[in-house]
Amino acid sequence: MNISRLSIPVVCILGLIALPAAAQQPKTIGTFDSWEALSFDEGGSLVCYASSEPVRAEGDYAKRGKVYALVTHRPAKKSLGVVTIMAGYAYKAGGDVTAAIGGRTFTLFASGEAAWADDATDPKLVAAMKGGREMVVRGVSSRGTETTDTYSLAGFSRAYAAIGEACGVAP
Repeated sequence: MNISRLSIPVVCILGLIALPAAAQQPKTIGTFDSWEALSFDEGGSLVCYASSEPVRAEGDYAKRGKVYALVTHRPAKKSLGVVTIMAGYAYKAGGDVTAAIGGRTFTLFASGEAAWADDATDPKLVAAMKGGREMVVRGVSSRGTETTDTYSLAGFSRAYAAIGEACGVAP
C-alpha cells in the first residue's frame, strides 16, 4: 500500500464533501504503519487528519474509485475526531453502513460516496479504533452491490495522537 498516494485524492474528496474554501496541498505529519497523518490550511485554519486505505476490499463490482477511512480534526470549527468512510461508489440512498471493531458494531449514515457516524458515536468509534486490530466496514452501493472493506488499525493510535498534537488538541 502506498499511503502517500492518498494525499491528493483525500484533499479532492474533502473539497467536494466538506471544504467550501480551497485547500492547500496537505503536509505529511508522519506515517504510522497503515495510517498516514496529514494537515492543511483551510481558509486560515489548520485541519489535521489521519487516513488509511483498506487492506482488503471485497464485493462483486466491476469498477470502484478510491476507498479510504479518515479521522479529521477541525479545531477552529470545534469539530474533533470526525470519522468518514469514502466508499469509491455512491451508497444506496437511505442505506446504513456498519463499521465493526472487535465485538462492537457502529452504524454510520451514508450520503453520496461518504459515510459518517453521528456526533455522539464518533468518540466511541475512535476509542474502538484505538484499541482494535481491524475495522470491517460493510455497505451497499446505489446499484445494490454489497461491499466489505477491512482496514488495519495498526498505527492508528499513533496517527491520531500526531494529528491531535499538530492541531493543538488533546488526543
